[in-house]
Amino acid sequence: MARDLASPTVSVLMANHNGARHLAEAVRSVLASTLSGLELIVVDDASTDDSIALLSRLAESDPRMRVLARPSSGGPGAARNLALSQAQGEFLAVVDSDDFIHPERLEALVAEARGSGAHIVIDDLLIFADDGGSQPRTLLRGDLAKRPQWIALPDYIRSNRLYGSAPSLGFAKPLIRRQVLAEAGVTYAEDLPVGEDFDLIARAMGKGMTLWCTPRIAYFYRKHPQSISHRLDRPRLEAMAANAVRLRQAVGSSKTAAALSSLEASIDAALGLDDIVLALKARRPAAALAAAMRTPAGAALLRVPVQDKLGQALARLRGAERAADGAGKVVVLSRQRVVGSTNGSSTYLLSLCRALREAGHRVTWLGPTPATFGRWPVLKLSDEMALFDAVRIRGGLRVGRWVVAKDPRILGRALLTGIEKGLAKLKLKPSGWVKPAPYAIAAPATRADQMFVARHARGAKALLCDYAFAAPLAPYALTPAARRLVVMHDLFSSRAAQFAAVGGSDSVAALSAEAEYALLGQADIILAVQQDEAAAVAANLPGRQVVTTPIAADPVSSAAPGRAPEILFVGSNTAPNVVGLHWLFDKVWPALIARRPDARLTVVGNVSRALDGAPQGVTVLGPVPDLAPLYAGAAVVVSPLITGSGLKIKLVEALAAGKAVVATSVSLQGVERELSSVVRRADEPEVFAAHIADLLDDDEARAALAAAGLAAARDVFGARACYGPMLSLIAEPA
Repeated sequence: MARDLASPTVSVLMANHNGARHLAEAVRSVLASTLSGLELIVVDDASTDDSIALLSRLAESDPRMRVLARPSSGGPGAARNLALSQAQGEFLAVVDSDDFIHPERLEALVAEARGSGAHIVIDDLLIFADDGGSQPRTLLRGDLAKRPQWIALPDYIRSNRLYGSAPSLGFAKPLIRRQVLAEAGVTYAEDLPVGEDFDLIARAMGKGMTLWCTPRIAYFYRKHPQSISHRLDRPRLEAMAANAVRLRQAVGSSKTAAALSSLEASIDAALGLDDIVLALKARRPAAALAAAMRTPAGAALLRVPVQDKLGQALARLRGAERAADGAGKVVVLSRQRVVGSTNGSSTYLLSLCRALREAGHRVTWLGPTPATFGRWPVLKLSDEMALFDAVRIRGGLRVGRWVVAKDPRILGRALLTGIEKGLAKLKLKPSGWVKPAPYAIAAPATRADQMFVARHARGAKALLCDYAFAAPLAPYALTPAARRLVVMHDLFSSRAAQFAAVGGSDSVAALSAEAEYALLGQADIILAVQQDEAAAVAANLPGRQVVTTPIAADPVSSAAPGRAPEILFVGSNTAPNVVGLHWLFDKVWPALIARRPDARLTVVGNVSRALDGAPQGVTVLGPVPDLAPLYAGAAVVVSPLITGSGLKIKLVEALAAGKAVVATSVSLQGVERELSSVVRRADEPEVFAAHIADLLDDDEARAALAAAGLAAARDVFGARACYGPMLSLIAEPA
């Protein structure tokens, strides 16, 4: 992705003082941004740890990063002012050196600023304890968490009351129009150890700058013993009190008077609380009582340390101080309705997970959205799902091998769907009461989805994102060091043109190449099912590890030539299978019947749901519990895909079953080198039909082709060859 370093869109300002422990994660999260046009200015404020050496190493690998060092410590305001003086971006963004951000955050904030016209934009924080001692929570609540909105200066000031009930917007990290801030003449207060962002924004708003707040959660705010922003000792409180006086001079007016008075009163109360607590710690009850009488508001705040202690005790009782559910595991993030190997994508994903389990990894399944249920209120997990340590679906209640949707509306939709189908069977046209369920795999993540991942994936050693659409969920696991893998399944952006060429439409949401590569670029490791797609991704994302990971075969002991004239097609209800099957019916089948009038085709799988009828000689079975007898009896297995390269699952499965296969070039895309000599290939309907007929006529040729295909399945698609590279990368240190 090209970047113009001379005129960056955003200059990210990062101050650091002895933050080496988390510094690399903060820096890498900024440099992983999807935004084109970025500079990162890190100012080290006279650290005594190895921050400078670490920053130097990080800067060597990315020209967008600059490191400045102060000879003596001046605090966060001084460090940020130095960075501010060097910034060249249209916008300024602040990221603390112990936090990290979502890859899409800066791009989204710039879009919000340009769309709203705001001078300053803030978003929500996901606040988490570094030791896992409390559940993650967001900063914004109530209406602020529901919709974007303008924030007036009095409301902004009032929100920052110490120990107030409203979200303290001063904690939010701003995006600011640099030129407007410069014209306003506002810089950071250098004598303010905490609250410097609040002070800057309040003074900027006092000069007429506008503030827009969006509820998007994209900043990850880490609480740990070394962080200073949540510690309010006496010197910090006194600095805040002195600054409140200056703030009144800077922005005081009839509109802000009440808000400023409320802020000052909260600081006075906090100082009173500090007097009381210090006296109690010194075992001077009389002094504590006197302090309480001087500042009743401070005495009222005694509930705060009591509540904190109770909260910590409750956390210990619940075990919340331990690492979260995902600790040490490979966590699968999937929106698929996976209950077993019921379709190609499920089969492939479960095969990957089984390989991880057999390699010694514990694996957890996490379904972050209730959309997984679609219109069916109950999911029955097959025995295959026992490979997971846990299966959790948001909005679902696990009862044995059943997962029941908690939302009664899903049951209602299921009942209406059943009535519609019943009416259709009676030749009564239903009125369309129920709209098709949304395509959950591509649905945008909601706040609830993100928080579900934060609660249950924390501490994962690796995150396996099912489809590129799930990649943006990975940061919400709050474990930046975890390896992030994306299972592609397919290069979706290439499918639209293929379907358009045959007058069809895809069953997956449309996705441009730019959007797809942006999603894939959020992963550390990309698992491509075949070589052509792996090469395309590697060319477009040169900094990412791309691994060709085809599905592993489970070969039979010997080839099975089957019985002529039996032909078999197996497929799920996806657009490539539906389009390919119609091509087979309309173009290939008449030519085949002309040569072999006795030919019989059996269609197996959920693809049957998309068929209104079938030609004579074709039997549609739908899903079956065991494919082995059908494979054993078939003389030829066909793979007639003309759109969408697919997962190759049924192709590999057929070869592993020891069958003679006739396939199109699309079916073989990406595996031509390995399989072109063991599969009959044709793209013209007449030639495709001729290959089938020839194999039905010639038992010896069919047996030889089946044996060659089985050998290829063993050699090329063994578990070690397919999954070894993925397992090695997961085992490497991040």
